[in-house]
Amino acid sequence: MPASLDPTPYASVDAYVDALTEGARAQRRDRYFTYLTSIKEEDAYYEDGASVGFGLRFATDSSQTRLFVIESFENGPGLAAGVDRGAEIVAIGTGMSDLRSVSSLAASGGIDAVVDAMGPDTSGTTRMLRVSDASGIRNVSVTKRDFDLTPVSDRYGARVIEDGGRRIGYVNLRTFITPAEKPLRDAFANFRAQGVTDVILDLRYNGGGLLSTAKLLGNLLGGDRAGTDLFARVTYRPEKSAQNEPAYFAPQPESVKPMRIAFIGSGGTASASELVINAFIPYLDTRAALIGANTYGKPVGQIAVDRPACDDRLRVVAFATQNSAGNADYYDGLASSVKASCQSSDDISYPLGDPREASIRQALDFIAGRSCTPIAGATASTFAKKAASAPATDRRELLTPKRPTPAQREVPGLF
Repeated sequence: MPASLDPTPYASVDAYVDALTEGARAQRRDRYFTYLTSIKEEDAYYEDGASVGFGLRFATDSSQTRLFVIESFENGPGLAAGVDRGAEIVAIGTGMSDLRSVSSLAASGGIDAVVDAMGPDTSGTTRMLRVSDASGIRNVSVTKRDFDLTPVSDRYGARVIEDGGRRIGYVNLRTFITPAEKPLRDAFANFRAQGVTDVILDLRYNGGGLLSTAKLLGNLLGGDRAGTDLFARVTYRPEKSAQNEPAYFAPQPESVKPMRIAFIGSGGTASASELVINAFIPYLDTRAALIGANTYGKPVGQIAVDRPACDDRLRVVAFATQNSAGNADYYDGLASSVKASCQSSDDISYPLGDPREASIRQALDFIAGRSCTPIAGATASTFAKKAASAPATDRRELLTPKRPTPAQREVPGLF
């Protein structure tokens, strides 16, 4: 950071903070990880999953000229209107009279124009969406409203998949918030009761969240870990080393002892999600694999500096998270850290949790010991074929506003 920087030329605190972290951002050390947010909104999100919007998660194609729904949340108005994963949003408007195609919006103002067309993140904002899906093409009016985001879907968030005589536990965790703890415990209790020894943990869109929830998930996956085994270590700069804090495994009554864990990830997998994946690399070696695509690359966390009178919370990068082997340097994602990986697309033509979906099918192949193509840049493994990146036609970018809400930071693509 600069030794001093005159705030006078900057129109907002956000712009000033971005200028302060510009050097770190150029080194890929702080990609807008330091930011100003609302105390009230952030606390409400972490405690209850409170959000406002359509309850839809959007992603563009590789050219950023087409827009797709890749997830629809149970409590949101989007799903209530019949919009679900796999639908394409062809046009957006405030009503029928001003519908504009997504391609024309992108051509005139880039992806920011598509974001702006969604309207403000306030309850009562209505947009007309022209939707193309298996039912055909139709116009759907959806109004943003307050809703509590469910961290583990009651449709597909936790299930046991039968594959070749094996019982594999599947969990799709959307975000690390306090309301995730009970459904996670319930899911693993069911796995334990059914004798599950292999787990697929789907974190493909999970942008992170609470370290306390990440620790619980690690403990549920660490039924064969001793209390002296390190899960993760939080480390500050040398002058603050007294605040360094190790976290050791603490197996729970619901914990399982997985022989293999397949972590499904993508460029939307960040922070607490990466911490959990990183934690198991030293213990499972090639029995833990990254499936899908490389992760985002955020091996750091933030402290909160609050000014309650203004409802301002400054989130400042202050610590790194490392595993028991000391790995805390994965700013370019975890593909080069994992001992095994399998490249796969995100197949939105199937629901999440469906064993026919490409990444889940690849995870099942890994667990069964079948060969796969590793993620580009990943460590070679004994069962791998040649490395390759995902085909351009399969790549998608999560739709993200320049100034995301607390929910949008942890649930990238959410609107």
